[in-house]
Amino acid sequence: MIGAGSGGSGFFLLIILAFGFLWLVLVRPQKKRQVAQQQMLAEIKVGDEVVTAGGIYGEVTEDAGDDVMVRIAPNVEVRIARRAIGGVIPPAAPDEEDPADPGTLSEL
Repeated sequence: MIGAGSGGSGFFLLIILAFGFLWLVLVRPQKKRQVAQQQMLAEIKVGDEVVTAGGIYGEVTEDAGDDVMVRIAPNVEVRIARRAIGGVIPPAAPDEEDPADPGTLSEL
């Protein structure tokens, strides 16, 4: 009868360890991604090149709180919800070659 009580506490400890493992593997990385996304959205400023969640590329021309105005073509601006922005495109370094520019090909 003495050993019957230790089996229940061992099972309880196993359940606690399983929840701890799931938190480390699932919840913690998701929380980090969410914080990084919120920080990225908070740091968007006029002049940044962005891509929306729908895949539209453009340049931020006006910051209007929860919305931003994005120029997607000459003389075409759209209002986009800030939370619909999927990412900010980093500016290209001046020494990087653009593979789409035929003038940068060194050999044909």
